[in-house]
Amino acid sequence: MNTAFEIGTERILPGDRRTVDLPVSVMSDHTPVTLSAHVVNGRRPGPVMFVSAAIHGDEVIGAEIVRRLLRAAPVQRLAGTLIAVPIVNAYGFLNHSRYLPDRRDLNRCFPGHSEGSLAARLAHLFMKEIVMRCDIGIDLHSAAVGRTNLPQIRLTPGNDRLRALGEAFAAPVTMLSKVREGSLRGEAEARGVDLLLYEAGEGLRFDEFAARAGVAGILRVMEQLGMIAGKGVPRARGAPVFCERSTWSRAPTGGLLRTLKASGDYIEAGDVLGIISDPFGEVEAEVLAQDTGIVVGRTNLPVVNEGDAVFHIAIPKRAVHAEAAAQGMGEHLEAAALFDEDEII
Repeated sequence: MNTAFEIGTERILPGDRRTVDLPVSVMSDHTPVTLSAHVVNGRRPGPVMFVSAAIHGDEVIGAEIVRRLLRAAPVQRLAGTLIAVPIVNAYGFLNHSRYLPDRRDLNRCFPGHSEGSLAARLAHLFMKEIVMRCDIGIDLHSAAVGRTNLPQIRLTPGNDRLRALGEAFAAPVTMLSKVREGSLRGEAEARGVDLLLYEAGEGLRFDEFAARAGVAGILRVMEQLGMIAGKGVPRARGAPVFCERSTWSRAPTGGLLRTLKASGDYIEAGDVLGIISDPFGEVEAEVLAQDTGIVVGRTNLPVVNEGDAVFHIAIPKRAVHAEAAAQGMGEHLEAAALFDEDEII
């Protein structure tokens, strides 16, 4: 039998689930702000895992993934404990903004401080009440507003446990990515809590492919950890590709961009990714691929300036891996639905 799980002032018994509101601060109009976490405490013992979203307030796809995860049938028969935080940065979420009211990026403020800035206090609360109670975490992100990301997992180099969990997640692409100073991933791992970072979709937008891939991947990780049984967990469709580096193709000039390649496309060095023209159509310039790989991110904005990053290319060790993975992207898109028709976005 599992034990009771304590968080904040709440005590959740084995087999119970509850939403816990952790006080953050009070807004200028006296409206209280809380960090809300839904805790599912299984009857059987097992790992403690958190799933967080909207550390950047405009990255809303993660909140939808958390909602679907909490409704998934396998989670109802949980071993261990799941802490789901759909909205970490409530300030940015309400204001459709990536940042906090003081313009700080929360994901550069960890581990935070109980007597620091608003961002530092929120980061400290999240580390204390969520991260330090867990064995593993999955943090959900999207591209910024005006860009889109192919579903991908980002791993810290040299962490074999994360590499295995990333393979279990089975996103279309897995990339090595060094940790950034002040990031949740870096500070969590420094304290022994391994963290998978999921990137998919676009800021302020829902994306069905990104949502399905995210929920399915989290369930596969939970199965790998022994938190849920395999029944009801979608099997991986298509072959994921592992990439150790990536590059950006930038606009050679300013103007109006017509994109010729989509996220998930296999491209070769020298391919034309898009064409930029002036508003009169008198001058045109091609955006060329510098490397062979898979398009894992691109701009959605047609108006670009010279030097703007417009296509993000992930580069595998061998080009044949990229081509095979790109050909299997359709299988990822055709993954079985997890919920009823009335739940489709």
